[in-house]
Amino acid sequence: MLDYLHFSIEEKKAVGIAINKDGLITYRKDLGLVAKVFSKHVLEEFPEGKIGIGHVRYSTTGKAKKENAQPMVIRHKKGNLAVVHNGNIINAQELREELEARGAIFTTTTDTEIICHIIVQERLKANSIEEAVENTMKRLKGSYSLLIMTSTKLLAVRDPQGFRPLCMGKTKNRIVFASESCALDMTGAKFERDINPGEIVVVKDNEIKTIQTNEDAPKGFCSFEYIYFARPDSIIDGISIHKFREDAGRYLAKQAPVDADIVAGVPDSGLDAALGYSKESGVHYDIVFTKSKYIGRTFIQNAQEKRNELVGLKLNPIKESVQGKKIILIDDSIVRGTTIKKIITVLRRAGAKEVHLRIASPAFVDVCYFGTDIDNKEDLITYNRSVEEVRKIIGADSLEYLSIDSLKAITQKCKIPNLCVGCFTGKYPVEVPKEIRKDTFEEIKF
Repeated sequence: MLDYLHFSIEEKKAVGIAINKDGLITYRKDLGLVAKVFSKHVLEEFPEGKIGIGHVRYSTTGKAKKENAQPMVIRHKKGNLAVVHNGNIINAQELREELEARGAIFTTTTDTEIICHIIVQERLKANSIEEAVENTMKRLKGSYSLLIMTSTKLLAVRDPQGFRPLCMGKTKNRIVFASESCALDMTGAKFERDINPGEIVVVKDNEIKTIQTNEDAPKGFCSFEYIYFARPDSIIDGISIHKFREDAGRYLAKQAPVDADIVAGVPDSGLDAALGYSKESGVHYDIVFTKSKYIGRTFIQNAQEKRNELVGLKLNPIKESVQGKKIILIDDSIVRGTTIKKIITVLRRAGAKEVHLRIASPAFVDVCYFGTDIDNKEDLITYNRSVEEVRKIIGADSLEYLSIDSLKAITQKCKIPNLCVGCFTGKYPVEVPKEIRKDTFEEIKF
């Protein structure tokens, strides 16, 4: 049985598992959904190990291809190492050039491999893996939640700003780490606590040691985790995702009321805010879409044409709920705009009389450097456009966003120390590069 396991339950572009049995690491990773890559037959072939880590990938640096899947498994002078990473290293290009100048060879185009190289470099000089990781953190800039498996230990690491979430749970005889608390629930683990920003948690033989680094670093919990990424049944840094989104809907109702017959949410991340809007406004809440269980989030698809195709397959309107109705439609955000345009078109074809769009976050106006798949502001529908211009493009009868002031009010109510709102304001908790590209390392230069 595994004593330690990190495995997110969201199925995305690539998946991998690494198992440590007596210091020997066995792993498998591939493109595709979890159920496709890890059939019952494949899982039965894995050895019974003491430590295990798993990963599902949402690519932000490096394209979706097999060699970029995680865990990254490395064999070096002082032992074996497996690493999984959620986040985005903003000084990755600078670090990679430095490593290549020293003779490092890369087989992937991800920033995770850069982290692995630095850990190994530092481990050759350090007395322990935890000392090596602490030194590695001094060289990294950006967002990272990491799990690092050695022959004898498992380390959980969170960046000093706390951009990406990471939590710890326990069963009777296991220590469990996960990106979201809902994953702990599904493994039967009891939630213990969130890993603190800048913290290293070291587990060996079920004994836990913690190292706190960078306590004074500015905090910047990712607002998009609360708005979109996380599942509503998760609790991140003490905050219920469901409650946060419901509050966003309540504030929207106060801020942007409209005369309508029903309130409805875009499945799934708009549903909680729609419920909050309905409770605050008194407008009847209804379900206007059925959702296919077999199609994942369209936001993470590579090509816009693919996103458009999947929206039509993923959501089907319930005509009895839509026909002749004035609808307040709640969504979590508008990024590129083509998805919501398609959804509004579908509602109108089903007989909606009016569609008033309310967005449970401020307007997305700038790039994200820390793990959201937006590396060029020109890809955003808001780029050089007013709210009215966006409304006309997507075909809504009216359009309102949650204001920055309302978002701050929700943050204060929930007692979140500090959210990163750079994608809404252009102001980030740390210095950011002049530009960042998802495919930075895809081109081989001679």
